[in-house]
Amino acid sequence: MTASPAQPAGLLIVTVDRLPAWILPAFGCTWASTPALDGMAGRGLVLDRVIAGSDDPHDTLAALAGRGPQDAAGWPLLDAAVARGWSPAIVTDDDIFAAQLPAGVAVRCVPATATSQIATGVGATNLGRLFAMAAELAAGGAHRLLWLHAAGLGVAWDAPEELRSAALDPDDPPPPPGATVPRVHVTTDTDPDLVAVLRQVFAGQVTLLDHCLDHLLASIDSPAADMTWTTLIAGVRGMPLGLHGAIGPLPIPPYGELVHLPAVLVDHRGRMAAQRYGGLLIPADLGATLSEIAGVARSGDDEPRGGRSLVPLLDEWRLNPRDRAITVTPHGVAIATPAWHLVLPTEVTGQATPPVLYAKPDDYFEACDVADRGCDVAEDLTILAGQAASDPRAAWVATLSAAATAAR
Repeated sequence: MTASPAQPAGLLIVTVDRLPAWILPAFGCTWASTPALDGMAGRGLVLDRVIAGSDDPHDTLAALAGRGPQDAAGWPLLDAAVARGWSPAIVTDDDIFAAQLPAGVAVRCVPATATSQIATGVGATNLGRLFAMAAELAAGGAHRLLWLHAAGLGVAWDAPEELRSAALDPDDPPPPPGATVPRVHVTTDTDPDLVAVLRQVFAGQVTLLDHCLDHLLASIDSPAADMTWTTLIAGVRGMPLGLHGAIGPLPIPPYGELVHLPAVLVDHRGRMAAQRYGGLLIPADLGATLSEIAGVARSGDDEPRGGRSLVPLLDEWRLNPRDRAITVTPHGVAIATPAWHLVLPTEVTGQATPPVLYAKPDDYFEACDVADRGCDVAEDLTILAGQAASDPRAAWVATLSAAATAAR
């Protein structure tokens, strides 16, 4: 067999808004079906704990493109691809993202429709149309950086009936009709069957995404070693699904279901295949990795919020671990450390809002607030969260207590 070249033939990037990590089998879900993504996990490196710095998907997309926290403009990844002659192309249903892209990048917009009707087949769905356009461009061979960004999970749940119902048990109540994305405030009076059924319907939408991903991957697949691509699939924002009082694209504080992002990186040389990295990462780290693969020189670690390339992890399982990831949103601040995830919701009533603290990785679904039992940790991280809201960079370099940073 011919050895794979040092550089990939190209980069395929798939980013998906409103895709939480916990709904995917590669991240522990046992009732959704995603064989294409599972195959990627088997061939690649699963990044277990990527934490978004914002609930604005366009901030995360900019970080994935290599833009630093102090950069007002610039797309290092795309600029490097242009300089390399890779003729980058973006396929998206997000017109805001499309409007921000630099000259020299081919952009194809396939608008997602907020339909009220479920589709009769995969090809008639929003995701189906979007991925078909990307597959057509990939098969044409003119572009060696292909980036598909999908925002359709927050626009319509239009998966065909056979996918929509696949995860339902025979004794489950029928799901609400139509493809309208629900917006449900979950209270103690909310029927738990409704919460469960809506999660199952969303699982069908995730299976639709996987069908489309499989078609796209097939379009770049080649037995020739010199046609092997490096591929990344990643979420850019989660979808509330009832873990913290909301179902659908409603505003919530930065709990894990909103800011814990899935990411799988498949290296064209097969480095670290079928491995998992459990350390804290931020989207900028993925951006630095992609940019280095595209030819951008690796930078140092002087800027704590800047990206740290994962190429050393691929080469020899070596990486300077992060001791924190900070998320700042209009609805609260979150501090993630190797052992904890603290959320300080924004005050909405004029009264102080208490923090909530979850032990990680044990409390994966953040069901048990331990702030009253980990008072020293909660106090330390709450101070940091308050600082992050006013001086983000200082919060990234402030000293943390051993209890807050030590792995549990």
